[in-house]
Amino acid sequence: MTRNIVISGGGTGIGLATARAFAADGDRVLLLGRRAEVLEKAGVPGALTHAADLTEPAEVREVARLVAREFGTVDVLVHSAGGSGALEPPAGSEDPLDRVAHAWTVAFRLNTLTAVLLTEALQERLAEPGGRVLFLSSIAAYRGSGSGAYAAAKAGLHPYAHDLARRLGHRGITVNVVAPGYIEDTDFFGGGMSEERRGQLVAETSTGRAGEPGDVAATLHWLASPAAGHITSQIIQVNGGAERGH
Repeated sequence: MTRNIVISGGGTGIGLATARAFAADGDRVLLLGRRAEVLEKAGVPGALTHAADLTEPAEVREVARLVAREFGTVDVLVHSAGGSGALEPPAGSEDPLDRVAHAWTVAFRLNTLTAVLLTEALQERLAEPGGRVLFLSSIAAYRGSGSGAYAAAKAGLHPYAHDLARRLGHRGITVNVVAPGYIEDTDFFGGGMSEERRGQLVAETSTGRAGEPGDVAATLHWLASPAAGHITSQIIQVNGGAERGH
């Protein structure tokens, strides 16, 4: 049966790999992202695309109207939008506190607010039973990210997902979080990954390799399958053993 899939951050990296996995099943996919030109180049067979800033309620409401027109029901909602903020404009001040406030606000808006607003806008359209909500967190949520802002923003998704799982469970909808480790071939580092740092991250794994977008996409694809119907309110780590169990 063809399903309706909505993926934020669907134009690159993990989101794009996930879109391709669902499209390969013949599912109908809607890709959301801020950059129209990136979405247009994604090349996912049969996919719809819509450029929107998901930190803005008005634009999220427009997404909800689009989904109502094109899909009606959402079978799978994947939150892949987010990032370190490396591609965002810098703070408009050199004052240390202004810079901290800017970094934390950007991290929250990109990684937490986007997911919350889109979920709240579409929750009544989730298929019941069988609907799936899937969040992308990070290994940083467990051990920090250096500045703290990105890690805290991702960690904030965990209790929200647990609350959402309880709220939606009676409708036969599951809610889970996937927390990747280091994943190559994404825009996350903005081209700033040195070979030395890459080697350090790979050395932390038990598998001896960097993760790939397809590793995470396969996990999301499985969590959206009937085989995972009794799995909800869980945080699944995909990091090659770099962070071991919680």
